[in-house]
Amino acid sequence: MENLPIRKIIDKIGSGEIRIPSFQRGFVWEPDAIAFLMDSLFKGYPIGAVLLWRTKEQLVNERQLGCFTLPVPAKDYPVDYVLDGQQRLTSIFSVFQTELSPEDNPNWKDIYYIIGKGQQFQETQFVPLSPDEVDLTKHFPLSVLFDSVKYRRATETLDDDTKQEIDKLQEIFKEVTIPVQMMETEDKNIVAIVFERVNRTGIPLNSFQLLTAWSWSTDFDLQEKLDELSDELAGCGFDGIAEDQNLLLKCFTGYILNDTSPGALMNLSGDMIRDNFDSIKNGLKSTIDFLKQQLNLYSIQYMPYPAMIISLVKFFGSRKANGQLYTDKQRKQLIKWFWRSCFSRRYSSGVNDAHRTDLVAMTKLRADENVDICTFKCDISTSFFLINQFSISSVNTKTFIAMLASNGPRSFISGANVDLSITLKQASSKEFHHIFPDKFLQRSGKEKKEIYPLANFCFLNNADNQKIKDKAPSDYMSLMNVSSIPEVLKAAICPPDTFEMEYDKFLSARAEMLLSYANMLIN
Repeated sequence: MENLPIRKIIDKIGSGEIRIPSFQRGFVWEPDAIAFLMDSLFKGYPIGAVLLWRTKEQLVNERQLGCFTLPVPAKDYPVDYVLDGQQRLTSIFSVFQTELSPEDNPNWKDIYYIIGKGQQFQETQFVPLSPDEVDLTKHFPLSVLFDSVKYRRATETLDDDTKQEIDKLQEIFKEVTIPVQMMETEDKNIVAIVFERVNRTGIPLNSFQLLTAWSWSTDFDLQEKLDELSDELAGCGFDGIAEDQNLLLKCFTGYILNDTSPGALMNLSGDMIRDNFDSIKNGLKSTIDFLKQQLNLYSIQYMPYPAMIISLVKFFGSRKANGQLYTDKQRKQLIKWFWRSCFSRRYSSGVNDAHRTDLVAMTKLRADENVDICTFKCDISTSFFLINQFSISSVNTKTFIAMLASNGPRSFISGANVDLSITLKQASSKEFHHIFPDKFLQRSGKEKKEIYPLANFCFLNNADNQKIKDKAPSDYMSLMNVSSIPEVLKAAICPPDTFEMEYDKFLSARAEMLLSYANMLIN
């Protein structure tokens, strides 16, 4: 820890020695906050230490310091990057420096000392003003305090008492020092740990921004690449993938390093990211095609475990635009792996271990179609469908919906095939309803937990539901096309005599059918 006077800080920033890395957020302080900082400095109140990271390697991608573009630092000289205290240092430099020309900023206001106000312990003695608000008999600009020529000009017309007051002001600011803590290392792992622990205005530093900075080159900007990918995915139902930074980070580490643990990120280099980005991008696009074509999934919202995408990207990743091609044996293995992972809730806990195993397995399957990637345990019973309650946000409900979607569901009233590309585009409960209506069961004395098990739900659009309302199945059957009833019930995995059954017997019979279908999927 050392204490740097304001003049020293201005010189270091003005020479390009102190810089802002691109993974920092921009300068956001309002003029009133800057004036408040000046007041604290003037009165000797603590403002906290600034944290700098000293390194011999200048980052290729950096951020401006407020409105200022900093000069290139001297060669073979260490660079000090601001890890914590950007708002304070930018404010100090912007208020007092006179060498660099700032870019236009309509929100910026110079800070002025209020003359003759006397010592005020609570109320600030500094104010931000636009040019038309300044009265030089009442306001003195802080911008001239460290420029002797401009200071003489600004004080030459003042009376003696005011000159003494302003001389005291200048003297105080020249003596103010800022506590600076220096971390000197070339080990990015250590730097990353510090980034994760330091907070700015209560918001943790972002590892994704750090990764963007380290991977940047003149022809590669990770954020721009991901924005382009997001545009490509827009409208396909999976556009949320490109905005899920945590998922993307793990796609990078999983594909490149076979590891999705938090520490894996620090083992990536910029070259690794640049060299593998196209393969990962193609892997993501091919994964989405596979989920849509082979599993009838059209939205990340309906993925029971979005983390499974990381393992699929490992299989499908390729420099070829169409991704990794697959054989029928590989296709069946991937489908079986999907269902076993969902029904066993394998990605609910120990996710990093599951990824570690699956990423290796996917690599082996790519090379050999006969590899079995589904050796992990998966047991299901009818309780899955009888105990779990329907809730659109729960993993078990999403698994159940995906299972129904895989059997080509049909509309109850019209008998037409459900257009899953529309129904499953957005996560909405409006396309799923009770087979035995809620209000009908309530009149029969059933409690909510008896009415809402998965086994009582099917694909049923809102229009059909409005026609059925609270009718008993034996009554609303008359609304259906008689010839299509057998196929509708088969597609919904319901007993053929559903409409003649008592509710409890229906639940038991359907749960057995659902279990049989689920066992077919996982085996």
